[in-house]
Amino acid sequence: MNQEEPIRMPQMGESIAEGTLVKWHKAVGDTFRRDETLFEISTDKVDTEVPAPRDGRLLRIEVTEGQTVPVNTVVAWIGAKDSEAPSASAAAAASPPAAQRGASTGAASEPARPARPAATATATAKPPRSDSSREARLREKSSPFVRRIAAEHGIDLKSLSGSGTSGRVTKDDILSAVAQLEARTPAAGVDRVEPMTVMRQKIAEHMVLSRRTSAHVSSVFEVDLTLVRALKDALAAEYQEKHKTKLTYLPFILRAVAQALREFPLLNASVEDQRIHYHGDVNLGVAVALEEGLIVPVIPKADQKDLPALARAVQELAQKARSKQLRPEDVQGGTFTVTNPGVFGSLIGTPIIHQPQVAILCIGAVQKRVVVLEESDAIAIRSMAYFSLSFDHRLIDGAVADRFMARLKSMLEGLDAEKHE
Repeated sequence: MNQEEPIRMPQMGESIAEGTLVKWHKAVGDTFRRDETLFEISTDKVDTEVPAPRDGRLLRIEVTEGQTVPVNTVVAWIGAKDSEAPSASAAAAASPPAAQRGASTGAASEPARPARPAATATATAKPPRSDSSREARLREKSSPFVRRIAAEHGIDLKSLSGSGTSGRVTKDDILSAVAQLEARTPAAGVDRVEPMTVMRQKIAEHMVLSRRTSAHVSSVFEVDLTLVRALKDALAAEYQEKHKTKLTYLPFILRAVAQALREFPLLNASVEDQRIHYHGDVNLGVAVALEEGLIVPVIPKADQKDLPALARAVQELAQKARSKQLRPEDVQGGTFTVTNPGVFGSLIGTPIIHQPQVAILCIGAVQKRVVVLEESDAIAIRSMAYFSLSFDHRLIDGAVADRFMARLKSMLEGLDAEKHE
């Protein structure tokens, strides 16, 4: 081989359009044997090593560590072993910096995690051979990756019969041996590092911003929802048939919250520099849990909606949020937020305020508990829940927050059917 020959980014499957060069195992000017690892790549389907197609010398590197390029892109040029090695300056220009070799940048900075081969791999355990045997010496010429994996798992390469040339232990062989070893060893926990999703990054930013902005204080009230439960159960079939909506506790609570906010407009306000902005509409945000995070769609003018309209709005917004069909206007303009972790069993929460709002209500799980009735000192089983309010102490004093909560509690505990016809 007297001429230069290109080495290209391989296509690791029909649907693979690109690959990331994770690590170079050779530098410009290095010689190599056929099947020695030249570099490692990572794709969205598989991580793997790319071996040399023949004996030779690495002449030029076109793609450095961390770069992602389309399949069939020329990543390097190789020549015969007796090809003239590049000068020191040319080699330095063509090779990735030493600090980069073995550790790339960005999302591709971690070493590629090799895919495990099928259980039919040909590596089998055999008694160690003499160090002087030709086969043992060849096995020890395995790639750096193979030797590293063997060292990490305490595997003696001389104890394996490889499937490569003259018994050379290949990547598949060592991974098969590791799999057999792990099958006989109790599983241990494995650390995993992955980048945050964009949604999680935004949630993190907003939560930290809110903590820095608002002086958070929380107040917790216990609310008797026995009457709400009875009315909910009595109206459930009618709502399903007439309104095509499942009736839950939440619409009752949202209606009471909207009415209480009309009486306590400070909790429906926001802080703008040294001014207080009292919002004319009560736009209730309702937190919806998604697989990848949390989103808060808004029910506009909630205080003008009756119970059926609130029930429909809650169901429709939750469905749109989970099917990723929310429009920008569906998550804008909220003036107060209600979150309901009680559906997951949480009893009490102290949520972070959704900026630029000044308060958020958290609803705990509704549970039947034995309580003492204040009026008669009788013991009864009631449907109880903890409501906690996180509020911004820059604007809202504890007395105002507690009066709001007391009013909300009074409305829900004094509920009757006539108010929700």
